[in-house]
Amino acid sequence: MANRFDLAGRIALVTGASSGLGKHFAGILSDAGAKVVLAARRTDRLEALAADIAAKGGEALAVSMDVTKADTIQAALDATIERFGAPADVIVNNSGLSREGWVTSMEEDDFDLVMDTNTKGVWLVARAFAGALVKSGKPGSMINIASVAGKRVGYTMAAYCASKAACEHMTRAMAIEMARYGVRVNAIAPGYFETEINDSFLASDEGQQMRKRIPMRRFGEHEELSGPLLLLASDAGSFMTGSTVVVDGGHMWSSL
Repeated sequence: MANRFDLAGRIALVTGASSGLGKHFAGILSDAGAKVVLAARRTDRLEALAADIAAKGGEALAVSMDVTKADTIQAALDATIERFGAPADVIVNNSGLSREGWVTSMEEDDFDLVMDTNTKGVWLVARAFAGALVKSGKPGSMINIASVAGKRVGYTMAAYCASKAACEHMTRAMAIEMARYGVRVNAIAPGYFETEINDSFLASDEGQQMRKRIPMRRFGEHEELSGPLLLLASDAGSFMTGSTVVVDGGHMWSSL
């Protein structure tokens, strides 16, 4: 059964790979046998991660990418094909950010940045990388990183919640379009895991009070996303498309 999760011979793109969950995802995919394309704006961090992966016997390519800019995505696709001879057949759309603010006072530029990164960026990456898979006739898997915030809402999070809800619904739309080509599209919706986006909030009194409302009474560990990632990336999830896997310690179902 372990062979069902094997990614040997696969090429995996991870956006937002310079830190947090993206960095973790890249390591897990490499450990499972995939060649990994590390994409983000902070290329110094990517080069360090690529060196770490190489030191463990893996193979990684660091590429500069801003998911809000189509030309950088195309350049990353071209670099992937040049290096590995084929487009990535595992695509992890992980890039994301948040800007908090009340609906009545949030700056328009902040709202646009969240939507452009978390929603439009997913589409731009899919258009280029999944589009290359469709054209090549090569099957594959795309995994969009959504959030429980796309299913429930919180104060000052209107833009983020809207962007992640759109990401999840777009996942389903992409899934029905690409299924006939052998490209599966699914999402993972994490609950609260510590990253650079939320570490200060989680450490605050408010964050600790929120932790107590999670049925498992704790935040998630990055390793607890490894199983869902490999399920969706590998043949173990070969009949899954249009699905969202929620990993949140039961937070979605906490009592009102």
